[in-house]
Amino acid sequence: MFAPGEADVLREFDSTNSMLGSFVVSIFILGYMVGPLIIAPLSEIYGRLPLYHISNTLFLVSTIACAVAQTFPQLFVFRFLAGVAGSCPMALGSGTAVDLIAKEKRAGVMALWALGPILGPVIGPVAGSFVCANIGWRWVFWIIAIATGVMLATTFLCYRETYAPVLLERKAASLRSQTGDASYRSRFDKGLPRKEMFYMAGVRPFKLLFLSPIVLIMTLFGAVSYGYLYLMFTTISAIFIDTYGWPQQLTGLAYLGFGIGCIIGLLVTGSVANKIAAKHSAQGRFTPESRLGPMLVACWLLPIGLFWYGWSAEKHVYWIMALIGTAIFGCGLMSVFLCINTYLVDSYIQFAASVTAANAVTRSLVGAFLPLAGPSMYSALGLGWGNSLLAFIALAFCMFPVFLSRYGAAVRTQPRFQLNL
Repeated sequence: MFAPGEADVLREFDSTNSMLGSFVVSIFILGYMVGPLIIAPLSEIYGRLPLYHISNTLFLVSTIACAVAQTFPQLFVFRFLAGVAGSCPMALGSGTAVDLIAKEKRAGVMALWALGPILGPVIGPVAGSFVCANIGWRWVFWIIAIATGVMLATTFLCYRETYAPVLLERKAASLRSQTGDASYRSRFDKGLPRKEMFYMAGVRPFKLLFLSPIVLIMTLFGAVSYGYLYLMFTTISAIFIDTYGWPQQLTGLAYLGFGIGCIIGLLVTGSVANKIAAKHSAQGRFTPESRLGPMLVACWLLPIGLFWYGWSAEKHVYWIMALIGTAIFGCGLMSVFLCINTYLVDSYIQFAASVTAANAVTRSLVGAFLPLAGPSMYSALGLGWGNSLLAFIALAFCMFPVFLSRYGAAVRTQPRFQLNL
């Protein structure tokens, strides 16, 4: 929602540095990299609920601070903190879905959950462009703060703890207290001291990321796809203003192609993934690799969409063609995003938050810094060849799900890749 206000911020703070403008947008995603490393491990010690409440409160405070920031450093700091706190639903959402939903229905629920992190950045700029053009960029943050305040009150009233190890430990502690029998223990209790639990929880996302080949491969693919999304988000407004002559208040509509594509990808992928899971479960052959079916087809839409969008804009083809290209990309992105999340979560169900954190860290690191290269890349290569370069890289990554669909189970079950988590 803040992206269309980038130029207004530069003018207000008397700067002409386009990289600073891109970074004030993408630093939020840098917070998405740091947040899960703190939030996910703590949630596996204290439960999901306290982390949701603390993070939502910090997000509200940081957003208000962004609205009243008077300098670039202040805006950078509070945008970063808002990103750290805002990463909580990304870090814990898939874990909460695992806590509550059977695997035969989980893909559909994960698709609904994915609406937030995918459609939020698509719909936000549409509203943000009108807000920035008419009442100023600061009101973007005030509107977000108002919505966050309403949600914070709702979550305090409605949220409950869902993480099984914490719930069972509370039950065991209650039984120990009531009976005086110290032998009551949760089946997840390893008898470790709190200090060691902190250490194991803190290093768990890194162990999953660097010692599990399937996590590393899939997080890299997800990171590249997500980085492309944010690169396009931070450049599409300027492209439609310069190439197609759109006024600022209409540039947010350029994001609708992503949104339509994402909705199509969500509906198709969620439905197909649930049918595959139900069929494989009924046949007694369900494995995490069952989640990769929709991705085997849809991942190829990423390079197709990039080629289509880049050369349509390069050749000044009618604007609807460029939007169709972003829709094709969005459809492929949603499928990749959803399949990667469900695949990794089903591979490490008990540590769903940590494996999601490993995925989020890699994805957010690329998403924060890749957009900084956008203006210089397009300046040097043009929109056609610039997006073609991205598409060729995406083509290479499309071989990953093909490999894992055939050999993923063999890799996961190899003794040397069995991690002590």
